[in-house]
Amino acid sequence: MKKTLGVFLPLYTTTLLLLLGSGLLTTYVSLRLASIHVSSALIGAIIAANYIGLVIGGKVGHFLIARVGHIRAYVACAGIITAAVLGHGLTEFIPAWVALRLVIGLCMMCQYMVLESWLNDQAESNQRGMVFGFYMAATYLGMSLGQIVLMLQSNLGITTLLVIALCFALCLVPIALTTRTNARHMSPAPMELRYFVGAIPKVLATTLVIGMVVGSFYGLAPVYASLQSLTTQQTGLFMALAIFAGLVAQFPLSWLSDRYSRPLLMRLNAILLIVAALPLALLPHIDFPLLLAVGFVVSMLQFTLYPLVVALANDLIEPERRVSLAACLLMAFGVGASIGPLAVGALIEPLGGNILYAFFALCGVLLAALSRTAKAEEPQLAQDAPVPHIPLPDSLASSPLSPALNPTFDEQIIHDTMPPPEAAPDVDEPQPEEQETEPLPQGADPQEDTGLKKAHAML
Repeated sequence: MKKTLGVFLPLYTTTLLLLLGSGLLTTYVSLRLASIHVSSALIGAIIAANYIGLVIGGKVGHFLIARVGHIRAYVACAGIITAAVLGHGLTEFIPAWVALRLVIGLCMMCQYMVLESWLNDQAESNQRGMVFGFYMAATYLGMSLGQIVLMLQSNLGITTLLVIALCFALCLVPIALTTRTNARHMSPAPMELRYFVGAIPKVLATTLVIGMVVGSFYGLAPVYASLQSLTTQQTGLFMALAIFAGLVAQFPLSWLSDRYSRPLLMRLNAILLIVAALPLALLPHIDFPLLLAVGFVVSMLQFTLYPLVVALANDLIEPERRVSLAACLLMAFGVGASIGPLAVGALIEPLGGNILYAFFALCGVLLAALSRTAKAEEPQLAQDAPVPHIPLPDSLASSPLSPALNPTFDEQIIHDTMPPPEAAPDVDEPQPEEQETEPLPQGADPQEDTGLKKAHAML
């Protein structure tokens, strides 16, 4: 473990700083807009723009990394994000904020892709489980620390934006100082969306609903807290405990998922989510300690939904399609995470903040109904099902390359599904005289079939 931490510490540190800034920014935007009496529908639109950017970034990232290389892609995206964060302090024009959040989401997905492809390149097959576990812990810890930093802020002025910009700027340092600069490019996995829609439509629908729950929580839970008359510090504590609950819940879920029926666990989880969300949905005001306790339970349940549906989906799909499956699940999750804030944001204005947890209860009903039909798909289980359950970060704090870190996937399958670019010719081999031109820039040759053309075609 000590060796793994030593080798990957720069990347884990970068991940922590990146998610710290992201978590702080998401909560700041919601609270800031609520304080200046922006409608909840517009707040939902801004949050949705971030998730739309994340989905688009999954396509753009392959093109950018293949074009300029990992370090340059990461540095460029970090610079754009830092400028976009500071841009929030220059104007309160809401359409501009929508555009800024879209750009930030797109660039952050590119950064996730850099980090995960780098981790995959450096991780040995026998240590992927540990590498993935530390990556997930850094993700949740970063998001939780972002909320704690918010608690230390006396107001929601320009100082908070400067702290966020500092986080995004400092995440450049570990990447810039690392000596491991030989990460290879990987082509995007084929989506095969039509196949999965036909094979596991209920699982994809379940993933979309889960995305609606998680996206709504990250964007509108701070608005709910402000409508409960909580201070900025109390809101930060509420969000920090809620996100930390997601990390805590992963370990008992892994134990249960490997021992009991996953459709049954999904149904029980959905029912418990309904029961836990109802007090926050029905009570107009609730004492702060009770709010923390109930909110912690609700978050434990909602943050275990995505890893569980991923495990269930992998049980139903043959091994050679699982990398493509992960990309499709991330897309379905991202679409849901874009729809959720828009729908709930439009309802908060006329119905009040409690509608957020009423929405969670309604989504729980849908999940329970969808999970009941999953038993009909059990005869289609893959031969190696059930696959070992692997904890996963949510909120799209991951990229289409994340399956490469999953120790349940065979390494050969990963490389067959997401092939690396063709190896460059050996330097000792004689080259034709006409090809002895200026050296290629960092990254892949855009004229070679390295996945760049495929990525560009997908845009």
